[in-house]
Amino acid sequence: MSTPTRTDVLVVGAGPAGSAAAAWAARAGLDTVLVDAAVFPRDKTCGDGLTPRAIGELQRLGLEDWLRAHAVNQGLRAHGFGQTLLLRWPGGSLPDWGSAVARTELDDHLRTTAIKAGATAVDGVRAVDVRMDGGRVAAVVLQGAEERFEIACERLVVADGVRSPLGKRLGREWHRDTVYAVAGRTYVDSTMSDDPWISSHLELRDEAGQILSGYGWVFPLGNGSVNLGAGTLATAKRPAEVAIKPLMQVYADTIRDDFGLAEELRAPTSALLPMGGAVSRVAGRNWALVGDAAALVNPLNGEGIDYGLESGRLVVDTMLAHDDLARSWPALLSEHYGEAFSIARRLAGLVTVPGVLRALGPAGMRSDWLMTLALRWMGNLVTDDDRDRAARVWRWAGRRSLARDARPPFA
Repeated sequence: MSTPTRTDVLVVGAGPAGSAAAAWAARAGLDTVLVDAAVFPRDKTCGDGLTPRAIGELQRLGLEDWLRAHAVNQGLRAHGFGQTLLLRWPGGSLPDWGSAVARTELDDHLRTTAIKAGATAVDGVRAVDVRMDGGRVAAVVLQGAEERFEIACERLVVADGVRSPLGKRLGREWHRDTVYAVAGRTYVDSTMSDDPWISSHLELRDEAGQILSGYGWVFPLGNGSVNLGAGTLATAKRPAEVAIKPLMQVYADTIRDDFGLAEELRAPTSALLPMGGAVSRVAGRNWALVGDAAALVNPLNGEGIDYGLESGRLVVDTMLAHDDLARSWPALLSEHYGEAFSIARRLAGLVTVPGVLRALGPAGMRSDWLMTLALRWMGNLVTDDDRDRAARVWRWAGRRSLARDARPPFA
């Protein structure tokens, strides 16, 4: 099939955010083209975990039955400072279960969902530039294996990941004064592959036994293996000085007996993660950044799939309601995520201060009540519909934090 030369909506990047945007745009009756530099299926550095918020978005896309054929978990097993707590997903306005699907499979299935909705997919082409006309993006310049060509578009969705090369061409800037993460993951055969709990180790130590400002995780995949990873938090003032891949080996060796882990760590990869909306210039008159490109990553747990899926849906709603995205999209992101991101990155930044985690961690892990609250807050499990006390406290703290920000999220 020949590559289209013009479309209503062009989506660059076929991860969860891009594929969700393409699916919703096509379902809205818009001519939609979804392009990606990779040829699918392809791998992606990620923890592969799907929180209840992500599950809710996948349900909206009609994928619940497909998801339930994969690993299903009922909550978080938190380890640290001599304690182990079982914390169930709280439910409420969100589903009460989670999952984990390798991104090789998840992203391929989401892309297929967009194609079934009517989007045209073109892979193996890299977006290298834009052609502007009167302040609007008129076309995106794409580089294939043998030729360079353009696809003209009325609207552009930029979903090209944490580095966002196309976003940079459009003026996107990442600000490292707030917290960011360096994280890695690997796959390991495990006797706990069918464990109904995901696990997080909040007392992550390096080879010398020093506590790090980060966490480790084990997410069962239900296929004989687990996704094992580790991440550390950092800021421009306190940059990460840890080699992630060796740290994953130390972490795996530490918990090997408890999780029945094999010796071999397969396909270890690492990535740098902008978080908490720490980017500016997220939209222009007819284009918008979504997902990781807009730093839609939770500063407290590194989760980004739920925000990607959610922003893919919301950007289409915004396109249908507003002609000019330059104001409407940043305003929506700020309204929807600003308070939560502000307080989350402030709290995550505290963890990077030497001694804070060592001092506060033991007290937190001794309280089931406090850790249950932390799971809900850290896991992005407070929605706009929630009216209970925990939700009100979280939103109150977010408003106070936002008022003190020198650079608010997305500013």
